[in-house]
Amino acid sequence: MKTIGLLGGMSWESTVLYYELLNKEIAGQLGGFHSAKIWMYNVDFAELEENMSQGNWAGNAAILSDAAQRLESAGADFIVIATNTMHKLVPEIEKHIRIPILHIADAAADRVRKDGIRRVGFLGTRFTMTQDFVIGRLKAAGLEVFVPDESDIKRVDDIIFRELCLGKVRDASREEYQRIISYMKDRGAEGVILGCTEIGMLVGEKDSPVPVYDTTVIHAQAAARRAIEG
Repeated sequence: MKTIGLLGGMSWESTVLYYELLNKEIAGQLGGFHSAKIWMYNVDFAELEENMSQGNWAGNAAILSDAAQRLESAGADFIVIATNTMHKLVPEIEKHIRIPILHIADAAADRVRKDGIRRVGFLGTRFTMTQDFVIGRLKAAGLEVFVPDESDIKRVDDIIFRELCLGKVRDASREEYQRIISYMKDRGAEGVILGCTEIGMLVGEKDSPVPVYDTTVIHAQAAARRAIEG
């Protein structure tokens, strides 16, 4: 079994889910007492959030590149970055390591296409909804991607940072997300990608009129498969 380098803490709430999912997936596939081989580096999210608010992406690249190097040195065979937003920095991080990064957008695109879906809504942080580092990769894989309008982009982002990253799950916020998902369905979305690793804490299949693709679950499952199959 390969060793997974889990780069987490962004936020730790979703990293807990990654850890649980990776171990459950390995145990489910291999049976017995099997669990995942994981090296984990958990960053201080406050430092990264401050850098994001100041537009200091170079600062975050330095933090995550250092963390990735430490995971490689510890013996990780590949890296899983347990957040969508920081995939913006994958090209920079890759310059500092020799082991591969399992990209969250590639895992999501593969899963959506297997279901025969081509038109998807996308929810995430403001950065992922308005920039191309995840959505561009989804489009390159042949998907048509819808995002909310500007006011709802702000609402979705606020709920992520002010509530979900702090472990707060509110019914009123779930209703807001349901409204936004319905809006994207009306525009032609056949499914919705939860493109932030905390959103699955708030909404799931039962909350949506279209199929839901939780990138946390999909990414962790893909990592478990790679660990077993190579």
